[in-house]
Amino acid sequence: MGKGNRREFFEQVIAEKEAHTQNISLEKDQVYQKYVNKTAPTGHNKTTSTLNPYTGSWTDNEAIHLLRRTTFGVKPTDVNTLLGMTMSQAVDKILTLPTTAPTPPLNNYNAVVADPTVPLGQTWVNAPYDSNTAGQRNYSFKSWWMGQMLNQDMSIQEKMVLFWHNHFATEVLSVGDARRSYKLNAMFRANALGNFKSIVKNVTLDPAMLVYLNGYLNTKTAPDENYARELQELFTIGKGFTPIYDEDDIKAAAKVLTGWRINNTTVTSYFDATKHETANKSFSSYYGNYVVVGKTGSAGASEVDDLLYMIFRSHDTALHICRKLYRCFVYYDIDSTVETNIIGPLAALLVNNNYDIKPVLETLLKSEHFYDINSRACFIRTPLDYMVGMFRTMQVNIPTTISVDKTYTLWNYLRSYGSSLAMDLGDPPNVSGWPAFYQSPDFYEIWINSTTLPKRMAFADMMLNSGFSAGTGTTVKIDVMEFAKQCNNASDPNALIDFFVKYCLGLPLSAASKKALKDSQLLSGQTSDYYWTTAWTNYLSNPNTTNTNTVKTRLTNTLIELLRLPEHHLC
Repeated sequence: MGKGNRREFFEQVIAEKEAHTQNISLEKDQVYQKYVNKTAPTGHNKTTSTLNPYTGSWTDNEAIHLLRRTTFGVKPTDVNTLLGMTMSQAVDKILTLPTTAPTPPLNNYNAVVADPTVPLGQTWVNAPYDSNTAGQRNYSFKSWWMGQMLNQDMSIQEKMVLFWHNHFATEVLSVGDARRSYKLNAMFRANALGNFKSIVKNVTLDPAMLVYLNGYLNTKTAPDENYARELQELFTIGKGFTPIYDEDDIKAAAKVLTGWRINNTTVTSYFDATKHETANKSFSSYYGNYVVVGKTGSAGASEVDDLLYMIFRSHDTALHICRKLYRCFVYYDIDSTVETNIIGPLAALLVNNNYDIKPVLETLLKSEHFYDINSRACFIRTPLDYMVGMFRTMQVNIPTTISVDKTYTLWNYLRSYGSSLAMDLGDPPNVSGWPAFYQSPDFYEIWINSTTLPKRMAFADMMLNSGFSAGTGTTVKIDVMEFAKQCNNASDPNALIDFFVKYCLGLPLSAASKKALKDSQLLSGQTSDYYWTTAWTNYLSNPNTTNTNTVKTRLTNTLIELLRLPEHHLC
């Protein structure tokens, strides 16, 4: 986005914001100048660093960077935990996944539509399909998934589940039966850092994908090419390079995949040999003129293995998935230097480890390239990073004492708000996933426009002021007092501003900007630090209404200003 376009963009955004709020502290041109005149997002200053192990300092800055990229949000307690480890130990901790699966989604909808087989508060994932509750189960699943993100532990699992969901994109509403969507999600969870070959095969035969891309309709008399195309173009080899597979390869792969059907009772797939094309399937010179030998009877099911064997012989498959991982965890722009120094070696590592994902991420997350200053704060937070990150960093909790239906209602409110920010969890716009993850040259810049930026600001304002209850009677909001208490020396206004900047912004502020924020908000326009120190000390020793409101107002106004800054949207 050029300077002229940026100015036009921010003029439009700020004008829209001014129309419904009276509390903007910076004039339009100041906002614009603050955004375009500061150092460009650091990813644009390309690094030449390599995958050599990182040997630099291990401070809270590096720990925060690691957590921002591998989890949703940064909790101060998690940073302290990682600082008690070496960098290598910290990455090992992040790559250690939970050993037990979470409680599956529950019936939260009986007050809306009664489920004939599943009581309120019980899971529906193994219950019979019910057309009357199908829609409610879909929203139950999506709400549950939001809950998993909010309550994640300190591991990469939730980021990887979303990564795989975006890579092998399906749409919950198109899949229809929520049991299918849940089982695919559970597979991603169980194999989050597993073997890519196994994941591809699991997805190929998964009921949700068989429905989404018409695989269950694929027969020898009417081969359906949908999945065969996306398997090669999106899921494994990729596109946009030469030489490349051709349309005949798509057709041949479709014939290999004929005969797979769904058992809607057990929510599993099975092979129907009578629907399978038994002739040999020949592929192009791109695949070395490989032939999948046709098989009859139940043996025809093994042709899937032959097809995937052929696909994984192509080094383009390793390169493609490594590029996707790089774009998710480091930066979206892959130039020739990154392709040579990072993508190529990662792809070789992937192949040498039989396509296990964990060694690749371990090498990347422990590399000098990952911790290079130019790899930090270089892309815009996704809507889910923005909302879930705010909840986790500022320790916004949904009470565990409220009922299942109310809990899910609050989770669904966040899911719905994410949809208004262009990221409806579980329902990407199409099989390619969300455009911000692949649409060149804008990539993550797509997340910010004249509609979504004001809505982000409105969300932050709401969380700092009224909060939301979504009709549950339970208000969810940021407790600014408790957040401030996470600072080791909250009575010092300089230390407190530093703490807020560190955890709320992707880039640091200048000393002058921090002083202006401190003076105007924490000191209420005064210039001596004791105006805050006294107020905070009085609150701690005597938290009566007057003392509490004095501190609360100053903290709220400080955080409102911070969360409106462009730096707040960088990760």
